[in-house]
Amino acid sequence: MTDRQLSLQVAQPDKPAAPDADGCGLIPAPADWPGPLAAAAYHGVFGAIIEKLAPNTEADPVAILAQLLVACGSAIGHGPHFQVEATRQHVNEFVLLVGDTAKSRKGLSLDHVTHLMAAADPGFQRRLSTGLSSGEGVVFAVRDAQDGDPGAADKRLLILEPEFASVLRAASREISTLSPTLRNGWDSRPLQLLTRTAPVRASDTHISLIGHITVQELRRHATSIEIANGFLNRFVIICCRRVRLLPEGGDPDPLRRSGLPRFLSSAIQHARSVGPVRFDQHARTLWRNSYPQLTQPADGLPGHLTARAEAHTIRLALIYALIDGQTRIYEQHLQAALALWDYAARSAAWTLGHTTGDPIAEQIHTALLRSPDGLTRTQIRDLCQRNLPAQRVDQALANLAAAGRATHQRTLTAGRPAELWTAAPIPVS
Repeated sequence: MTDRQLSLQVAQPDKPAAPDADGCGLIPAPADWPGPLAAAAYHGVFGAIIEKLAPNTEADPVAILAQLLVACGSAIGHGPHFQVEATRQHVNEFVLLVGDTAKSRKGLSLDHVTHLMAAADPGFQRRLSTGLSSGEGVVFAVRDAQDGDPGAADKRLLILEPEFASVLRAASREISTLSPTLRNGWDSRPLQLLTRTAPVRASDTHISLIGHITVQELRRHATSIEIANGFLNRFVIICCRRVRLLPEGGDPDPLRRSGLPRFLSSAIQHARSVGPVRFDQHARTLWRNSYPQLTQPADGLPGHLTARAEAHTIRLALIYALIDGQTRIYEQHLQAALALWDYAARSAAWTLGHTTGDPIAEQIHTALLRSPDGLTRTQIRDLCQRNLPAQRVDQALANLAAAGRATHQRTLTAGRPAELWTAAPIPVS
């Protein structure tokens, strides 16, 4: 299977499921799903790995690819970088997979990545962390040596958060240090805890993050504050879904005898010795031609989510180049990064393009989706436990109506007419 064939196989929404060799079929994408990831993104060893894995898993190839890029960037570490004026872009990256609970196979895609990385990098498992709850915990995991504390021997940290909604809830608390800590971690800025009796500092950190969330959770918890303060635009947003049916699963180890884990291991070891990385001549021309579009702001909440398009594209291109064994970014590496970023931008638009940015409105919309016969205004206030002023509920309903997410009509009752609200289908992008 070539990269081009792979790209076409996983996204044909208007065709019936095509049978695999075992009789199980590919699942067509929903009609409003973001268009397929361009074949250029399946470049080099990443494309070869996906080619082996894809027929043997129900997981989305783009989910495996995105997480594998982040895992490799984490394993490489802090040495390689791309200089932009006074700022260095490193290969630590954040990715957020968006898909339905238990049906999008987000966890399955991550299992393939961690299994491969454990084989390619013996120290990989030791640098994993789960259960984000506070900025203090992140800083402590990568702390400097101080006053008899040897500190963290390895400043590379890959955070896995399969319940990312809990992170958004924690980050939204007024006294939480989680959001600013992660923002500074992505930027590779020094981290410090000033609330402790003995302040803890972390420098030269290399923090990467893989998060999983459902569409409904992201729409509900991604408040305008977290978008505006730059927390969520440090993530590459990737929509994923189950792409095939394998009742008995696929080959549990499709990479055996392929040599790909060894190749990946060698590439990671070589990349750790690399310092500054620049474009070659052709990549520089492509970058100059692509730059105006990358810097063009999109409308609404998706525009805020994709505001760091240039930085994400550079980081992804760096990882592609380094795993190719190169010390320069060539045109094919930048093309691969641009293709993946294009899919991420479309994922952000699909996920939040019709979102209100109002957490109360999103909570009401979730309730409306669970009530196909609709809810009256009184029932909606009861769901909010009547803790909110009627004016605040009115504002949330107005926001839903303005976004085309809900409609209402008057219905006759024994008393006064009731106002019945129902969820409206999200317009096709």
